[in-house]
Amino acid sequence: MKKLKIGAALMVADLAAHRDWLIDGQRDLEIQDLIFPENLGDPALDLVASAKAALQGYEGRLGIHGPFYDLPLDCRDPEVRTVVQMRLNQGLDCPASLGATQMVLHSPYKTWSYNNRDADATGRDAMIARTHDTLVPVVARAGRLGIEIVIENIEDKDPSDRLKLANSFGVEHVKVSLDTGHAHYAHGSTGAPPVDYFVRSAGARLGHVHLQDADGYADRHWPPGRGTVNWHAVFEALVQCAPTARLVLELRDSRDVLPGFEYLQALGLAE
Repeated sequence: MKKLKIGAALMVADLAAHRDWLIDGQRDLEIQDLIFPENLGDPALDLVASAKAALQGYEGRLGIHGPFYDLPLDCRDPEVRTVVQMRLNQGLDCPASLGATQMVLHSPYKTWSYNNRDADATGRDAMIARTHDTLVPVVARAGRLGIEIVIENIEDKDPSDRLKLANSFGVEHVKVSLDTGHAHYAHGSTGAPPVDYFVRSAGARLGHVHLQDADGYADRHWPPGRGTVNWHAVFEALVQCAPTARLVLELRDSRDVLPGFEYLQALGLAE
């Protein structure tokens, strides 16, 4: 089976420790500092400058994780929606400054959504419509900036819901993201399909993957090998369905990035 090149999701402060590994392989990189509200706006200027200094010589595919704390994409309240759009646009400011070309957003679908989406005939469409109210101007700006938006599963039980949402925008630069640990949690705790099914559901629309191991009960962000994700099945699906997706280790402890990579490398899955 073909081996896939993997990179990492890191804070700016952790870039120096992984610089040689990232640059020697020109690996996919996702900068995560902008998930925190205190890093948005003016404080982001120093982060961007530090990232640029740490990444001299880096020519790989660069992205960021967009803000998500307290920022529901399916807002009903128009005043809350205005705040969400402001924060997402502040997120977009940084990839434009860094030369990054992808931003990760969190799915609006929850376990409650799955159980109630068909409680009335308009449930599914209403969820998409509310998300459009929030994201349409953000998606338009991302397109002008050359930034791809990928929507990551969080509590998603049915992977097809998120795919339908991404496709509903009718543009190529909105795709699907997969977090392997989130999918494994949903499989173990809410009856979702196994992780490789999430890959196959998204197919070629899968643009980004957070690689993390878990136990099927919680969101662990362990290095591969510590939990129970079936990595052979996941990578087989990736090779077959989405071989060009950006693959990044998103781990609770950045010191586990290289051991996690080496584990997948020893399995013959990663390079």
